[in-house]
Amino acid sequence: MDRKQQAVELHKNKFNCAQSLTCAFCNVMGADPIQAFKQAEALGGGMGTLGTCGVLTGMALVVGMKISDGNLDNPQTKKECYRMMRILTEEFTAKFGSTICAELKSGEKRVSCDELIAYGAELLDHHLLGL
Repeated sequence: MDRKQQAVELHKNKFNCAQSLTCAFCNVMGADPIQAFKQAEALGGGMGTLGTCGVLTGMALVVGMKISDGNLDNPQTKKECYRMMRILTEEFTAKFGSTICAELKSGEKRVSCDELIAYGAELLDHHLLGL
């Protein structure tokens, strides 16, 4: 099963959008899935309460796992993480027209969480893993 399918399956097993995407990439990033699950728990449903789609917040967690140097004394990778998130956000917005959960889930262009999750996994595979 590829990461896209895995992320959608996790969502069907009651993971929120952020958890689904983040946990599907744990094995590639060398991250602990339980810790990732916990960190992403409040990020679903429009980032808990603020509105940003959980797929985007999940992508941000994966970007950090992949790009961050983890240097607590002198971090050097923030700009690269921000640059990658800008690229991912722009492509996500170009495809769906919004980054806000409520807007994505209503109106004429209503999009399913599974479709959003699958596209988020595709973006991460392409931009972070070169697949």
